Amino acid sequence: MSFLKNLTLFVNDFFLYYIILYGGFLFCSAIIGAMRFYITERKKKYKNEIERDFYLPISIVVPAYNEEVTIISTIDSLLNLDYKLYEIVVVDDGSTDQTLKTLIKHYDLKKIPKVVRRKIHTKKVKEYYEGNLKVKLTVVAKENGGKADALNAGINTANSPYFLTIDADSVLQENSLTELVKPIMEDSTIIATGGVIKLSNGLTFKDGKIVDYHLPKKYLEMIQTLEYDRTFLASRTIFDVFNGNMIVSGAFGLFKKQIVIEAGGYKTNTIGEDMELVIRLHDYAISNKIPYRISYVPEAICYTQAPSKLKDFKRQRKRWHRGLFQSLLSHKNMFLNPKYGLLGTVSFLYYWIYELFAPLTETIGLIFIFISYFLELINFKFMMIYFAIYILFCTIFTITTFFNRVYTTNRFSTKDFIRVIFYSIIENFGFRQLVNWYRLTSFFTTRKNKLNWGKISRTKME
Repeated sequence: MSFLKNLTLFVNDFFLYYIILYGGFLFCSAIIGAMRFYITERKKKYKNEIERDFYLPISIVVPAYNEEVTIISTIDSLLNLDYKLYEIVVVDDGSTDQTLKTLIKHYDLKKIPKVVRRKIHTKKVKEYYEGNLKVKLTVVAKENGGKADALNAGINTANSPYFLTIDADSVLQENSLTELVKPIMEDSTIIATGGVIKLSNGLTFKDGKIVDYHLPKKYLEMIQTLEYDRTFLASRTIFDVFNGNMIVSGAFGLFKKQIVIEAGGYKTNTIGEDMELVIRLHDYAISNKIPYRISYVPEAICYTQAPSKLKDFKRQRKRWHRGLFQSLLSHKNMFLNPKYGLLGTVSFLYYWIYELFAPLTETIGLIFIFISYFLELINFKFMMIYFAIYILFCTIFTITTFFNRVYTTNRFSTKDFIRVIFYSIIENFGFRQLVNWYRLTSFFTTRKNKLNWGKISRTKME
């Protein structure tokens, strides 16, 4: 019994400091994020931003597999970007639905003879199509090889020195590409930039532009809306200060093509190909003593669909967590390695402790708190006050990050604000525990075809 009491006290202390440190980290992130938005607003007010009449040429790579429902909305949004020098490369990865036929018919595409040098090995490319549009649109029809393989085929086809990846169920805000390019115009050492992913659930589009907005009505979609806002303001904002970002979302990321090719392109034997590539770019640049930065641009926004069905949500979260584990494990040599500076210490430590093992840590912590109560090792009143303060902090932080969305869209009603406050509170009871359970069980479950696209049900974006 003495051993159990000592173990329980140790775990309780660890869990207490674990939550305090995480809360402090989120608080610092919120402060840095708020300061960054304030500075950006002042620059716009006093016209202190760099304005140029020339643009970097960009190739937008859109990997697609069975996306007949959303592909047209995505391409329409890309055709209406506030940018003057770009092309669109859609890679159909052997879709079994009408994705390819939908593209050919809608944009009146014609098959063309095309010779492309395969700088990165991919599955066989069958055909190339092009259309007579205001922006050059190329469609690559290839054998199925997975998302990473489709991205590599897009990189091979791209003509520009920089390429942007965007999912086929996503829509870019009109000025997103301009915002992503700005840091590169000011700093030539930047090899990748990533923006903010927000949910399109509840949005109405016309010609690729948002014409109406309301928060999703479904519980699962609404909670994910708040979760996405919180996620992109948290770690990425503070890691950007010391060039320590380890993720540029595959749904919305701009990369320097040559260094990606030199690093070997996207790996086809991993689930989290986007995170793995970014970590490998860090490793490649540092090992080869190449001056570089990987930048986070919160002013650039991409809208994507969140799962509306619980089974799709479960599949997505398990897949994400397995991808995180694969990425960290494949680059374990960087963990706490002084060669990689704060990236190898702060960033890796955060992702190991507060992302990968967070579900396990929080589950064990909660179990031992209840054990402590029954062993009379903890003051019940203190425990309830502590949990109440923690939940209050999480609620305030979620509401704060939502106001960032107001800053970027200004399309909300009073009813939406009330719903945000309500859902910011109730997500602490049920949703967070469910996500933790999915992430925790991802360690112990395997799936056939685990490197496939991991599709979820889509709805047409009007």
